[in-house]
Amino acid sequence: MNTVVLIAVVLMAVLGLALGVVIGWFAKLFRVETDSRVELVTELLPGANCGGCGKAGCSDFAKSVVAGENPPSKCPVSSSEQISAIAMALGIDAGESFQQRAVVCCGGDMEQTKRLLNYNGVLDCVSASLVAGGPKGCSYGCLGMGTCAHHCPFGAIEMINNLAVVHRELCVGCGNCVAACPRGVIKLVPADADVHIYCNSPAKGAAKKQVCNVPCIGCRKCAKFAPDKFTVNGFLAAVNYQAEAFPTAEDVSAVGCPTGALLTVEEHLKIEQNEPEWSAGKK
Repeated sequence: MNTVVLIAVVLMAVLGLALGVVIGWFAKLFRVETDSRVELVTELLPGANCGGCGKAGCSDFAKSVVAGENPPSKCPVSSSEQISAIAMALGIDAGESFQQRAVVCCGGDMEQTKRLLNYNGVLDCVSASLVAGGPKGCSYGCLGMGTCAHHCPFGAIEMINNLAVVHRELCVGCGNCVAACPRGVIKLVPADADVHIYCNSPAKGAAKKQVCNVPCIGCRKCAKFAPDKFTVNGFLAAVNYQAEAFPTAEDVSAVGCPTGALLTVEEHLKIEQNEPEWSAGKK
């Protein structure tokens, strides 16, 4: 009996040794060489994995930086100190930093836009857009279901009265909300731009006024006042974000937009938070 047990133990030991050799050989054969610099850059990155750089995550972005495909400044979440640290660690140029912020180009909350139906489906903008175009009358505006807010990893988007509003002090310009919006209402703009046209509809002014109290009606007052700062395409004005100087609060006051579609970020947030009936005076 003891001989049988001894033979079994020896066989198991030999089999284990053989398997270990085989596994070790395969591990060496299929070993993937790793670059320690990738791990270093990954550790220096914020670790948000937001995808704002165009890569799958921070590790993937780190690989592209080490490979020379992207500069460290391409990460929208990294601070200037983090970007400098990565550049110094790799001995490369940090690249030109260009900060962007998201803006929801719509002022049509549930007080300011015509309601078509009571939507009782899934709280998702894509789903809502498939059901008779959503609950609001404007087919180009914010659907108000909060899909963009759910996709924002930084909590920068607040839903106020069925309208997405960006808190730019929290926004890093990752672009997740832009990709999530089925209407294309959200855009990335320069971080220091303080004035926006809160309308996204290219329809004629009369048609827009039938479904919204605060649309851009294409009156061209802004473009006439400052043609270098504003452009008009058909019946929709837009801020010229390529201009040397962006519009200011003084410009907004001087233009006197008849519908209130032209606002500063602060004015827009104040209206949505504290003055839901503000649009009544614009009818």
